Amino acid sequence: MSARPLQAQDKLAFLLSLVPYLIDHDGVSVAAAAAQFGVSEQEMRTAVELIAVSGIPGGSGQYQHGDLFDIDWDEFEENGRIILTHSVAIDEAPRFSAREAAALIAGLQYLSALPENGDRAALASLTAKLARGASSAPSPVAVSVRGIEDALAPLRDAVVRHVQVEFDYRDAQGETEHRTVDPLRLDSDDESWYLRGWDHLREAVRTFRLDRMSGIAVSDRAVTPASGEVTLPDVLFETSSTDLTVVVEVAEAALPLLGDYLPEGTRTQPGRGPGLVQATMRVGHYAGLKRLVARLAGMVTVLAPDDARAAVADWARAGLAEYGESTEEGSL
Repeated sequence: MSARPLQAQDKLAFLLSLVPYLIDHDGVSVAAAAAQFGVSEQEMRTAVELIAVSGIPGGSGQYQHGDLFDIDWDEFEENGRIILTHSVAIDEAPRFSAREAAALIAGLQYLSALPENGDRAALASLTAKLARGASSAPSPVAVSVRGIEDALAPLRDAVVRHVQVEFDYRDAQGETEHRTVDPLRLDSDDESWYLRGWDHLREAVRTFRLDRMSGIAVSDRAVTPASGEVTLPDVLFETSSTDLTVVVEVAEAALPLLGDYLPEGTRTQPGRGPGLVQATMRVGHYAGLKRLVARLAGMVTVLAPDDARAAVADWARAGLAEYGESTEEGSL
């Protein structure tokens, strides 16, 4: 079947998209380029010849040799290959800095790890384009999953296939239980990865840290209808009636670091010093509070209740004791 002739309204869009394509596919054949755009080889040759006499006027207002596109004419006429040897205007477009490109590439690597992003070839292609389009070579970057690759792979497969998983789970108190879960979604928060799913033991949606899971087994049992009716919120951790309420003092600039620990609509009060605010947060247990304070060391102070302060202080003293250090009772 012959290619459909271009209509007048299509020609401008065709030419505007052809130049970036030729830059991105250096040395492409006329036949391959024609197939890519759904035109005949003769139409492709005509378009390339038009590009070769196009450009922008220089400082003199006239078109000089360096003001026009140019191609390798010998390759074009003898071997049917399109090689741009000079391009104008497009190269002057703003480019990402090496640091900006590296940050975007890191984000794409994170997205490629999520099970809902199945088209990893497209993400890899976009990553390569970002690297080529930066003003200089981006720094090598990789998103670490902290040694949980063996857990991610089967869980990702279970989410995609909508089948149940079983595993042993060690909670924050160190107790281990066997769980059967309908997996719904994999998420990450800072350096930790979590599985959210319908827990058959609790008959509710629960969030599990992957580094506390062991003996993961993917079954052939389809997820239950109950899990299909669940709508997961965007926030990773939801508050519940069993959560513990804790008052903390934190630098106002660091308040966003508390993230999902702060219920929606949380109001703050002035703190005891300049730039400090007090906020009420909710935690599932004091073990989670200890980790939060450790992660934001020097930025968060627990004010109330007394048992929360004692839990954090005792935990800090135990840690210091491991280094052979001690603290006064009122210094924590």
